[in-house]
Amino acid sequence: MRGQVDVSRTACICCHRVQRASERVVAVRIHSQCVLTKEKTMQVNEVKLSEFVGKMLGDIGGAFSVGLVRIGEQLGLYKALLESGPMTPHELAMKTRTAERYIREWLAHQAASGYLAYDPDTGEFELPPEQAMVFAVDDSPVNMLGVFDLVIGNLESAPKVQYAFHTGEGVSWGDHTNCLFCAVDKFFRPSYQHNIVEQWLPALDGVIEKLERGARVADIGCGHGSSTVFMAKAFPNSHFFGYDFHDASIAHARDLARREDVEGNVTFEEGLAKNFPGANYDLICMFDCLHDMGDPAGAAAHVLESLADDGTFMVVEPMAGDRLEDNLNPVGRVMYAASTLVCVPTSLAQEVGLALGAQAGEAKLREVIMAGGFGSVRRAAETPFSMVLEARRQ
Repeated sequence: MRGQVDVSRTACICCHRVQRASERVVAVRIHSQCVLTKEKTMQVNEVKLSEFVGKMLGDIGGAFSVGLVRIGEQLGLYKALLESGPMTPHELAMKTRTAERYIREWLAHQAASGYLAYDPDTGEFELPPEQAMVFAVDDSPVNMLGVFDLVIGNLESAPKVQYAFHTGEGVSWGDHTNCLFCAVDKFFRPSYQHNIVEQWLPALDGVIEKLERGARVADIGCGHGSSTVFMAKAFPNSHFFGYDFHDASIAHARDLARREDVEGNVTFEEGLAKNFPGANYDLICMFDCLHDMGDPAGAAAHVLESLADDGTFMVVEPMAGDRLEDNLNPVGRVMYAASTLVCVPTSLAQEVGLALGAQAGEAKLREVIMAGGFGSVRRAAETPFSMVLEARRQ
């Protein structure tokens, strides 16, 4: 209750003390070379400590930036700067019909973050072209606004995941905040828009020719349908079936098909990866979802049953090495965070609950796919963030 203190554990940052009713109070004193805590001495390198505190300061600044980038997108501040060029706080506030005092503080943060350039002689702020590609150009292959939405969605789901740490149980996909589903689509859409048709499908043996003639294609775990619609627009002679177990996502996908005028060669239905309908598909795709499945080997087995004899199974997964030490880098940092908050809980909430995680690596993915009965798996293409695997019967 408000106004009460849990006397079993109180913390005072200023005094560097931790008190517990069940243990003797031990003061923590930072000396030039050591820290004494709970009667244990640890050697502390002051240079390394200073460097780590500096790193944490950068991380904290980045964490605060998430909300401010979201504000900048929602209020159209980045696009206003892109359209008009350098502006003063007053000019930006007038153009976007926002309060100048808030704009001034927001601009200061953006300049301190390196997101905007500031000219002290004119008092103007500018969105450089490189930053514009990330924040303001909708069809940019490196538009990263979806990442910021994804972070916010993950944080809103964090309490449920925190509870699952105690139980070991999962958190169902549908139990996450609704904003997360939109954020996932927004996060992946730039990559899909620029890679599926132009890079990934051409890397598959003989698939483009089939799609141009007219093929049956299933997109499993289609989510809001962006991947399915990109393919349907590029190959009007083929018919595409998008399946997802989340009913709200299928509703979004159907709406997208209407808006993009591809209802004639796209069908969206609810369906599980292990029992989606249809047979004799020429191509079955899974975009960034195999690792989220509880029984990915079982899903692969159903894919094999549903393919035509000469059909292709395309699996797109986050780029990762096979060993933990291969993934201790900025990309791995992002992926392990998302995996802890979304991917692993989602898999654990399903039957089998293998929980591959978002950094499974090619060897483990190959093992799972071949456990489903496929005779060959090869890496057909890759980007810095994705790997494309092509699986066939033989």
